[in-house]
Formats: sequence, structure tokens, C-alpha cells
Amino acid sequence: MAKIKLEHVYKRYGNKVTAVRDFNLETEDGEFVVFVGPSGCGKTTTLRMIAGLEEITEGKLYIGDRLVNDVPPKDRDIAMVFQNYALYPHMNVYENMAFGLRLRRYPKDEIDRRVKEAARILKIEHLLQRKPRELSGGQRQRVAMGRAIVREPKVFLMDEPLSNLDAKLRVEMRAEIAKLQRRLGVTTIYVTHDQVEAMTLGQRIVVMKDGEIQQVDTPLNLYDFPANRFVAGFIGSPSMNFIRSRVLVEGGSVYFTGDGFKVRADGALASSLLPYSGKEVWMGIRPEHIGLKGWTSIPEGENVVRVQVEVVEPLGADTEVHAEVGGHTLTAKVDGHAMVLPGDTVELLIDTGKLHAFEVEGQEKAIGHAMAQDARSVTRV
Repeated sequence: MAKIKLEHVYKRYGNKVTAVRDFNLETEDGEFVVFVGPSGCGKTTTLRMIAGLEEITEGKLYIGDRLVNDVPPKDRDIAMVFQNYALYPHMNVYENMAFGLRLRRYPKDEIDRRVKEAARILKIEHLLQRKPRELSGGQRQRVAMGRAIVREPKVFLMDEPLSNLDAKLRVEMRAEIAKLQRRLGVTTIYVTHDQVEAMTLGQRIVVMKDGEIQQVDTPLNLYDFPANRFVAGFIGSPSMNFIRSRVLVEGGSVYFTGDGFKVRADGALASSLLPYSGKEVWMGIRPEHIGLKGWTSIPEGENVVRVQVEVVEPLGADTEVHAEVGGHTLTAKVDGHAMVLPGDTVELLIDTGKLHAFEVEGQEKAIGHAMAQDARSVTRV
């Protein structure tokens, strides 16, 4: 197995386009790291630089203790799983999985052992004689994984391998990939634009935007302590609510205020907001931290927002309620049995212990979170 280390890595195309900017990351041996971000943020480009499929414009890349900037892909001891599976249609499953080993002139007995062991791990032993056209999407994905596993590489690189599957199969394959990676213990970098996929798979997540790292942290820390408004809005489903507010210090308490609402900030957040008295900030609150009065365990206090319901989306266990507050859309995830209809005027209770605040200018940094970051995290804003 091997660590991966990128030091001040850039990728430029000509003089005008910088796809990746000052990328710094060091993985642990055997760690599962996920790159996540919107389309065009540079995550696949970074993966391809690690694979050797893209040249690094500036910076250093290490796999283990070896500097590999000028090492060709075939000599980096990595295996890559692509979005489109890239199976040879004229070969059966066994031949597809064995092909890379045959090119490297492995003995037949060793090839047979590795292919059958990978097939057993992936539960595709009964498919070895089938052609790709005879397989379902999930089965093809397992074959592509098997082709990587037989290499027994130091590093797995996965580029949105589940994006072609339907929703139910994606959930199943996520679990399979997580179990497989834990079993093999191979350092893995996984690229996705799906934040749910990132949260469920990654031991650490690299959140990217416009070619730059916004935050590197554990899934729970990203959720609880986002470094800036972009990370806060990208991680979590539904997305965090952001309401432009003015900070009011009154009677020893600190409040977020705006058109039709006044919500008190508590604890460390209140202290962090004192220098912003009279200034505008973004108040952030996740939909799952808002309750419907009469249908929530959140205690009532200086946390009530009175709204008119615009849209109701029943989801079974939960119902998403959409309303407008201070000129911004507010989404609340309330009890699925709550009796609420579009047009109703209701009172929502905000869990003030879960409030966030962000600056309104520049990179919209979080206010009051710096001390909460995990010691192993790397934050860049």
C-alpha cells in the first residue's frame, strides 16, 4: 500500500485557464479519500494527474516515497475505474479481468488465481464466461472493479464509477465499494459530484470549487463545522438555508434579525458574533434543525419564525416544507405526519444550538468555527 502526497500542484491549459490551483493533500496509507464538488471544479483533472494521464504543470506528486511527476502511468502501480467501465465487448468477463495481467506477462496460474479470487470477492463467479452485453449495469461495474482488483495495486483511483447506475443500484454499490475497500485496505481516491456518495464513502472528503480546495475533513466535521458558505451549502441534503441577517446585540443577548424574524444566537456563536454587531451576516440553519411547532422536540423561546407555507413535499418519514423568510427561501424538514398544507401560516422553531454564521463578503468564511476543526484536517479558504 502507499500514501499519496500532492504539494502545491497546479494544472494550467495555456496562459488563461487554470484547472487546478495550489492543491495540497497527503493521504494516509489505506485511506479512502473522496474528491467532491460541482462539475468543472477540477476533481477529475486532479485524479488524472495522479494517474499520470494529465501532466502536472507545477508542483510535486509522490506515491509512497517516490516522486512520480515524470513516471509513466503503467509504472505508477495504480489501478483506475472509469465512469464508462471501458470493458472490451468481444471478451468475456474472465478475459476482461485477465487482460491487464496478460499484457504484463504474468504466469497463467497466477492470472487464474487472481481473477477467480477477485470474482469470489465481488460475487461474480457465475458470470466469468459472459460477454459485457449480457450483463446488467451493476454487474458491469463489478467487472470493472474486478479488473482493478486483480492488479493488486498500491492505489485505486475511481472516477464517478456509479454515475451510470439507477438510484437503487447506486446505493447498493456504494455499500459494496465501502466493504471492498475496507477488506483490501488499498489507498483509494474516489471522485464524485454527489455529496451523499461522498459522505457515505469517504473517511475524509476534499471539497473543491473552481480548481481549489475549500476544505478537507471528515464527513461529520464538514457537516458540523463547514469552513465557508460554499462548503455549508454543498454538504447536506437538502442544502443548508442561508438568510441574510443583521446582528443585533441587545440586553446581553445576540440576535440574527431581518424582515419578520428575530432569532437569538447561543453559546460560542453568540460570542463570535459580538464584533459583527450592526453588520450583515449570513445566518445558516439546516432543514433538519427546524421543527414545526407542535410537532417537534425543539423547545420554544426566542427562536420562532412565523411563515406562510408555499410548497409541501411529503417524503414519508419526513415532510419538506418550503416558505419565504426575509426574502429568502427557507426549507424545513418536519415530521412526516405533521398536518400542513400550502397556504397555511405556521410557526417554525429553530434549533439555536445548530445555527451557523458566515461573512457576507469575499470567501464568506464561517464565523466561530475555527477551534472546532479536527486536528488531522487541512482547511484552505
